[in-house]
Order: sequence, then structure tokens, then C-alpha cells
Amino acid sequence: MKNILKYIYIPVVLFFVVACSVKKDKMLNRGYHALTTKYNILFHGNLAYEEALEALKQGYFDDYWDILPIERIDIKVNPEKEFRKGQSLESKEGSIFDNFSFEGEAPGMTEEETTSGFERAEDKAVKAIQKHSMDIRGRERNFQMDEAYLLLGKSRYYDGRFIPALEAFNYILFKYQESDKINAAKVWREKTNLRLKYDDLAIKNLNELIKERKGRMDKQVEADAYATLAQGYINISEIDNAATALKSAVEITPNKEEQARYMFILGQLYGKLNKKEEAYQEFQKVIELNRKSPRLYVMQAHASQFQLRRGQQIDSVDFLNQYKKLLNNRENRPYLDILNRQVGLFYEDRENTNQALKYLKEAVKHGREDQQLKARNYIDIAQIYFNTAGYALSGQYYDSALAVLPPKAKETFDIAKRRESLREVVELEQTAHNNDSILNLVAMNQEQRTAYFQNYVDELRKEDFRKLQANLKGKAGNQDYFNMPSFGDAIDFATGGSGVASGGKTSFYFYSTQATSYGKIEFKKRWGNRGLADNWRWSSSSSSSSPATADSEGEQEQVAEQVKEKPTVGEPEDARYDIEGYINQIPVDSTMIAQLKKDRDQAYFELGSIYSERFKKHEMGAEKFESLLIFDPEEKLVLPTLYKLYKIYEEIDPAKAMAVKNTITTQHPDSRYAKLLQNMAIESASDLAPEQVYANVFKVYQTGDYLQAFREVENTLDNLDNEDFVSKFELLKANITARIDGLEKYKEALNFVALNYSSTPEGKEAANILAVNIPALEAKNFSEEVSNRWKIVFESPVKDSVGREMKRKMIDYANSNAYIGIKFSEDFYTRDSVFFVLHGFTSKENAEDAIQKLTGNSEGILYAITAEDYSVVQIKKNWDNYKAVQEISETPIP
Repeated sequence: MKNILKYIYIPVVLFFVVACSVKKDKMLNRGYHALTTKYNILFHGNLAYEEALEALKQGYFDDYWDILPIERIDIKVNPEKEFRKGQSLESKEGSIFDNFSFEGEAPGMTEEETTSGFERAEDKAVKAIQKHSMDIRGRERNFQMDEAYLLLGKSRYYDGRFIPALEAFNYILFKYQESDKINAAKVWREKTNLRLKYDDLAIKNLNELIKERKGRMDKQVEADAYATLAQGYINISEIDNAATALKSAVEITPNKEEQARYMFILGQLYGKLNKKEEAYQEFQKVIELNRKSPRLYVMQAHASQFQLRRGQQIDSVDFLNQYKKLLNNRENRPYLDILNRQVGLFYEDRENTNQALKYLKEAVKHGREDQQLKARNYIDIAQIYFNTAGYALSGQYYDSALAVLPPKAKETFDIAKRRESLREVVELEQTAHNNDSILNLVAMNQEQRTAYFQNYVDELRKEDFRKLQANLKGKAGNQDYFNMPSFGDAIDFATGGSGVASGGKTSFYFYSTQATSYGKIEFKKRWGNRGLADNWRWSSSSSSSSPATADSEGEQEQVAEQVKEKPTVGEPEDARYDIEGYINQIPVDSTMIAQLKKDRDQAYFELGSIYSERFKKHEMGAEKFESLLIFDPEEKLVLPTLYKLYKIYEEIDPAKAMAVKNTITTQHPDSRYAKLLQNMAIESASDLAPEQVYANVFKVYQTGDYLQAFREVENTLDNLDNEDFVSKFELLKANITARIDGLEKYKEALNFVALNYSSTPEGKEAANILAVNIPALEAKNFSEEVSNRWKIVFESPVKDSVGREMKRKMIDYANSNAYIGIKFSEDFYTRDSVFFVLHGFTSKENAEDAIQKLTGNSEGILYAITAEDYSVVQIKKNWDNYKAVQEISETPIP
């Protein structure tokens, strides 16, 4: 029995010893894999992740002109990186990642071969999963694997690869349901859904998570859930819900930087909801965080508070004292552009343009990477110059703004349009100024011209002398520049090396009248009045008046008078001082003078139109038009100028408007302008928008019913109350007039559009047609050249029975000969007649044969005409002239 027990006991003991040993080995193995994963691979992966995330944040610049995103990053989505080449991620039982591939750290791979911090972090996560996963009997024994998958998903997320990131987060939810990272994985999944534009799904899932786990999540995770929910609501423009969610995030988050950002965004959201007091308080909370908040948020909070209070009563003393402290604070030096801008806008609101420009220019000077802010500063400066009629400077600052703004920014189009207008204004102002000056000189007599240019030359000499003094003193520094060894070089430097006074470059200053005069002053200052004699340095040689103590200003004035004198004979004369040369340049040719006057008058007319219509500066427009009428312009400009003056005075001075209206209606009662003024009281009868009315009329025009189209345009113009569309209808009316009445009436209609709507695109188009197309059309005449395109034309009065009979015959002929290209058309000619036309004849003989076949017993005459001449007839409406001058066969219809 004992032997039996011995044989049973020994194996049992050995079994238990071996079992304990195996269990101990397994426990040791699990601990090894967990510790290696946590403190080696994931540690380095998290380091790479944190560094890359910090770099991503540092490279991102917020657009404070719009609601900030919750996450301070800008992720560039790259579909080409959606899948990466390398080792496959596999678990022992297989996973949902079997079809994805990654860049594992293959033997021999160096850090230089990794492409980014996020990719390196991803590689570390992959390595942890591949080498240290312990999936035994369907259960993961390495408790660090959920961390590895979370790092994997976050790295992909910030690398812009959202589909693989979503797979990683979903795998955590599928495989590690008891993990303490489950809530974080859910929040990151919804962040990814937002990036994929699944806003509704993300909002639904986050609301469920918060409802289920509120108060039982890690504070940072819960704050992230609320913040992500707020971003979802912002994406779908539910600002109220976004503000509620973000307020919860502010209260929960332990991160001060996030708290400051969320408070700032909350202030923006309240501002969007027009809750100005709540918004102001949120910005104040950001300011009160002070150093606990990034400094940029504090500065932008000050700026946002100012914007909220614009248009309200602001205590000027308190405001200026506050911003003086902010500007003098050394910590705020990187943000002087933001602070100076607010002070500049403060002065602009109080119409102190000089101070406003000073601070806004300082803001531009201290501008940092914020291109939007710099562009806004340029725009505000340009607007100030624009409002004060500094159009050249305004245009330059608009150019600077356009260079900084993104091409697709909403302000870009408007600024570009205004810049083009300013460029035109500057050119017109220059033309008006130059031609005015020349015409004023033309109007002077010889004595007046001489006196005018003498005064100009005198001022020019004084200015040159002042420049010479300044340059010589700058050249000499603290030395006695009169006795400088290189005084001649100093003179040459002062005159720019051009030899202005001497006719060529020289180092000898006595060749310069200005330098010699200046030398005399310096000699008298030092030595007084000395006679031309030996021993002139002795004190007894000086005169009693002692000029050395005389008033230097008086001496300089005396020398300035000497400088005005003309050089002695033999001294080369500066062309800039030649009065006769200026006088000889004044034009005397009557044609040239007439052209100068015409250009000047047209410039004044264009300027008046632009100021009043585009820029809404009615006083400036009225001033230009009033000046134009004083110049006695061409007759074609008088009525348009009076009409535009009436439109301006309607806005600013009704009494003057009535006076101008009476002038037009009494002195020009049959003019188109008088009719326009008499119909102005009619109210719009159409309920359609101007765009719809224009489209309907244009369709009628395209059908060829020109008379109906003309009636509809006139009716629309009589009743239209939208000034922006008047020019469009007027140009369409001109085109219809061309079809009805021919070239001469077309010219008159175009001239009306070009003059009265010169600042609109339609006015410019009409002016271009007048300058380019009309001369070409006027040059068209009947041709004697051989043509292979002939037509047969029958002129018929509208609604004439004979015409109807001929029309039937011509249609039958066209149908019978369609196989050889013969076609029939009924073409509009004038208000009272139409053309029945057969097209497609290749020679005059063929056309005349067809005429013989068509004559029969009918009354009337058919004519053969080339396609080129037919075009001339339609353009100039000269059918009678064609019949009179052409030797064509006329066969009466029996």
C-alpha cells in the first residue's frame, strides 16, 4: 500500500511543481512584454507624437476674423498617404487590420528614413502591437495594447489619414471594451467623424456618450467630448447649442491653454448670437487669466472687446490710458500690430485721420505672420485716404492688400474692382491737371508767361541752393566743409555728379555758381569784409561793419538773391533755368490745343461720373460737372452733364435739382433727357426682378421681333427704378436701334450710353464700339469685286397682299431647290418694310435666272445682290441707294 501511495504521490508533487513553474514563467513573460511596451516602445512613440503635435500647432495661424476651430491645428488631407507600404499588422487570431499595411521598423532602418513625427509614432505603435501583443484564447494579456492602438489612431488622425484612424479607434471599441481608454477612444472616433464631414453622426454619438457617462469620465476626456460636440454644432451652424456645449467644456477642462481658447471661442459665439454683453464678459475672462493664457489670446480678447464697443460711447481717457499701458508693456512687443490697430480705429471713429493713419501705419510696420490682419490694416488705411480724396495713395494701399489677401477671399473681388476704378481716376485726374495747366498757359499773353516762369525758376534756384547746403553739410560732418581738401568732390556729390551748373563733371568748385556763392557766405562769416589787397588777414583790413557778426539769415538771403541772377557770359546755363525754353514748349497749333481741350473736358466728365455714381461722392461729382460747364464744352457733353447734375442735386440739393430740370425741359424740350425727366414720376409696374425683365426682353430681341423688343425696352426704362440696370437696358436699346434705324441712329444711341453711363461696364463697352467698330462699319461700301455668294431680295411693305403672294412663290422655289442649298428667309428692314430673301446662289447669272422663273404675272421687282452688299444695306439702311447706283436687271412683275 505504501509503495502504491509512493508511486501516486511523487507524480502529483512533480505535477504541482511543474505547474507552478509554468505559471510563474507566464506571469514573468506578461510583465516583461507590458513593461517593454510601456517604457520602451510606447514611451518613444509618445515622445515623437508630442513633438510632432507641438510643431503642428506652432505652424498654424488662427484666423481671428472668423470663429476659431476648437483644435488649434490645420490637418492637410493627403489621399496618397491613406495607406502606407511596409509590414502588415497582424494578431495571432487575425484582426480587422489585416488588409492595412504600415512602415514597421525593419532591420537597418534609421531615424533619417522616417518621414514625420506622426509616422514615427505610428511605427512605434505598430511595433508594439506586432512584437508584444499577447492575444491568448481571445483575450489580450498585455494591458498596454489599448494604449498602442490609441496612439496608432491619433498618429494617423494628425497625419491626415482619417479612414485608417477611424479603424484603429473602432478596433479599441471592438476588442478592449473593458479598457480605461474606451471613453477616450469614443471621443477620438467622433473627432475623426467630424473631419470626415459626418457631423450629424458625431453629434448623435457624443450626446449619447455624455448622457451615459457624464461625471464618470476623466475630466480631460469629458472636456474633449463637450468641445468636440461644440465643433460639430459649429459645423452645422447651430451656434446656440455650440455655445452651451463649449461652456461645459470651459468649466471642466483642467488645461489652462484650452480653457483660454474655449473662452475666446465662446465670446465669438456670443458675438455671433448678438449677445454683446455675454461676449464681452467672456473676453474679459480671457484677459483676467493673464499669464495663465497664451499672450495672443489676451491681445485678441482686447481687440474683440473694442470691436464689440465700436459705435457706442467709449471713455476716451480710459481707453487711451489702457492702450498706452498695453503698448508700453514689454511682454506685448510681439503684438504691437494688434494694439496699434485698435488705437488707429479708435481715432478713425472720431474722424481724427492723422492719428488714425499714424497708428495704422505703425500696425503695418509691426505686422507679423498674420496676413489677414496686415491686409485689414492696408484696407483701412486705403479707405481713409479714399474718404479724404487721396486716391493715388489709396490705390497703392489697396495694391498692398491685394498682394496679401488670398485670391479667393471675399474682399478680394470688391477691392480689385475699386482699385481699378482708382487707377482710372488717377489717370483722369492727371490728364485734367496737365491739360488745365497747359491751357492756362495758352491763354496767357507773353508778359504773363514770362512772369510765371520767372517765378518758377526763382523758386527752383532757391530749392537747389537749399539742397546744396544740406548735402555739403552732410558731406563734411563736423568739419569746416568750406576748407575741405575734397571740396570739389563734395560739390560734385551735392549736384548728384551730373554737372548741373558746370555742364559736366568737375572737382573744381569755382565752376559752380551756387558753390561760389556759398563760399562767399562762409568767407564773410569767418573773415568779414576784406579788401582785395596784400595782408588781407590783418584785423585792420576788416570793415567797421564786421560782417562776421552779422545776421546769417540776412546774408543767406542776400546770396539767395545773387543766385537768382543769370550767369555771366561764358558760364554754361542750366536748361532748367531757361525761361525761353519753357515758353517755346507751349503749344500754338490750333488742332493740338483743341485736342487738349477735348481731352480735358472728357476727363472732367468721366471724373464727375465716377465720383457721383461709383464712389457716391456727390459734392465732388457736382464740382467736376460745374467746372465742365464753365469750360464751354462740346454740345454733345452739355445735356449729359446737366442731366447728371440733376441726378446729383436730387440727392444733396433739391432746389438746385429743380433749377437744372427747368433748364433741360425749357431749353431742350425735344431732347431725350427732357422726356426722361418728365417720366421720372412713374412708379414701377412690374413685379419681376430687373434680371428677369432683361432676360425676357432679350429673348424677344433674339427672335427678330425688333419693334416689340424696342417697345418693351422703352416701357421698362420709363418704369425702371433700379439704377444699376438702366445702363444694361440702354445698351440693349442701342443694339435694337441699330437693327431698326441703321448706323447713324446706332451711333447716337451708343454716344448716349457712353456719355451718361461712362462709369459702368456698359458705358465703357459703348465707348469702345464707337472707337473701334463704328469706324469700320462706316468704311463699308458697295463692292465691285466678284463674289460667289448672291441673294435675291424682294422689298415688301408690312402686311401687303402682293408681298404675301411673292413670299409664297419664293418659299416654293426654295423648297424645290433646297438640294442645291437655296434657302428662304424673311428679314426685318425698317419699321414699314421687310425683305423676302432667297439665299444660296453662287453667281449673278444663277440669281437672274431664278428671277426670270419667279416673275410670272405678279407685280413688283426682284433684285440680285451679293451677300457683302446685302450686309451693307442692312447696316446703313440704304436700299434705295443700292438700286440707284447698281446696273442690275429689273423685270417688272406682270
